[in-house]
Amino acid sequence: MIEILQWTTLAVCGLVAVARIPEALKGRNTSLFYIFALMALAILLSIEKPYVAIDQAMGGINMANLLLRFVIFGAIFFLGIRISKAFGAAGAYRLITGRTGRLALLIFSALVVVVFLLMDTAGSSAGLVSVSGKDPRNYALVEYYGAAGRAYPAFVSLVLLPAMTRAVAGRLPVLVRIAAGLLGLGGVAIAFSLLFPVIPPELGALEFVVNYTAVLCFVLGLALIWAARIRQDKRAGSTSSFTEK
Repeated sequence: MIEILQWTTLAVCGLVAVARIPEALKGRNTSLFYIFALMALAILLSIEKPYVAIDQAMGGINMANLLLRFVIFGAIFFLGIRISKAFGAAGAYRLITGRTGRLALLIFSALVVVVFLLMDTAGSSAGLVSVSGKDPRNYALVEYYGAAGRAYPAFVSLVLLPAMTRAVAGRLPVLVRIAAGLLGLGGVAIAFSLLFPVIPPELGALEFVVNYTAVLCFVLGLALIWAARIRQDKRAGSTSSFTEK
């Protein structure tokens, strides 16, 4: 079930990224292509076999996991910019790109690197499962590492959530309101990931469901906004505030 969800999510992200290539080559909405491409890479690095193969090529010390964290940070940063601009959320945009957002990104990035260096990371292991099982110290460090890696995405998601709520309740086109609902749900899922440390081990599969639900919601939400723009351009031959940026 989990493997099917992983590969399905990768396929969706990959297909949407490929579909965006013609527009990106023309210099149109290149941020969407970067978002989908980074998401596809993040999913690839989350699947065991590709992860192990890539990490072995990088030295077999789980550098691929550190790469994964920064790929996610990059994807969520561009996602935050794209969504805040698309929905005219100037306050959210300032928080993400301004001093507060830059400081949050710097702090959580530094924490991820420091905790990674403190762990015994020898031996490629998707999700750092084998690292966590080495001893109590490494188990605790893996938990801190995961928390630091989830904190920045949660920050961006919570910043965007009010704008998504307003959009769902507003008078925007139906496709855009559905997109806002999906994006909001994805944000809630990411925020919920902060509770992973208190989830009982027997419910560990819930973490995968939450993570991939978030990714699918973001991808489908952005795809709907894209579809709404195409639909509007065909009808009116012009763009509007929620798609032009």
